[in-house]
Amino acid sequence: MYCEDDLLPLSGIQRLAFCERQAALVHIEGLWVENRFTAEGNLLHQRTHEAGTESRADLRMARGLALRSLTLGLSGQGDVVEFHRSDEPLSGSDPPPSARLPGVDGWWRPFPVEYKRGKPKPGHCDEAQLCAQAMCLEEMFRVRISGGALFYASSRRRVDIPFDEALRETTRALAQRFHDLVEAGVTPPPPADGRCKDCSQRDSCVPASAAAADSASAWLRLQLAAVVAGEEEP
Repeated sequence: MYCEDDLLPLSGIQRLAFCERQAALVHIEGLWVENRFTAEGNLLHQRTHEAGTESRADLRMARGLALRSLTLGLSGQGDVVEFHRSDEPLSGSDPPPSARLPGVDGWWRPFPVEYKRGKPKPGHCDEAQLCAQAMCLEEMFRVRISGGALFYASSRRRVDIPFDEALRETTRALAQRFHDLVEAGVTPPPPADGRCKDCSQRDSCVPASAAAADSASAWLRLQLAAVVAGEEEP
């Protein structure tokens, strides 16, 4: 269990799952470089958060809702959290699938929706970020959330994401790894693969130069080791 001062940005889960070096550059070294893609993404999130709340008979929508989990050690904002009216949970359901909302009658089932500018990324980085939001909501409202959705603006498609145990375990492991990485304060070497092409941190990361520097350092260590070994011979 983490305390308030130990909480890390929830958005770091997506960065970490995509590339550990990118996460370290942003959250350890404090480097953030805007490009067209990040600017468009920020504008999309800003518009989503500024839209306010929306209420219908069986649906309430909260935009820019503050999220927090002391178990994962994360905090941030959800783009949209839909609260769907549901029946009163059956007795014995622990935790229940729906919760009471302050000042609102009835029972409501949370359903997080995360907005993305581009298309689905390789791996499960978007899914893990959404799952982390759901796990924050579960802790905040003491409910069990079975799924959420990712909305991709480029295709205008909404993709439903089930929060199965495998994704939950991946999300827990990423949260732990995120804390370990920040605590260690060491930026990993670059992957220097297809992920680098449109990365907003490419100019800060300079993957080719960093890889060359790592190779030169490795060569130098070998040469020094050889010299020391030679000096120690009888």
